Amino acid sequence: MNNSTMTIMYLLPLLAMTNMMFNQAHFLMTLLSLEGITLSLVLFIPLILMNTHAPNAALTVILLTFGACEASLGLGLMVLMSRSYGSDMLKSLTLTKC
Repeated sequence: MNNSTMTIMYLLPLLAMTNMMFNQAHFLMTLLSLEGITLSLVLFIPLILMNTHAPNAALTVILLTFGACEASLGLGLMVLMSRSYGSDMLKSLTLTKC
């Protein structure tokens, strides 16, 4: 891979975390940001391990498994929240309502 591709791959986790910090109005946008972080780590960690000549096949599968679990739990929470409160706005969650 050339230098620009590697630079983009190294910046993906940072960009995904920045997106997570600034998109916190809706629960769905927060879930999508978390999924972006997970997928960027699935790409980023094997690249780092490849540069250090470490085996990386098992770690990639484990990260994908955690990503699938995170997505299913997040969607379940979003459905529960939209049924209970009528929207997916994170600002509507307060301790007095729970």
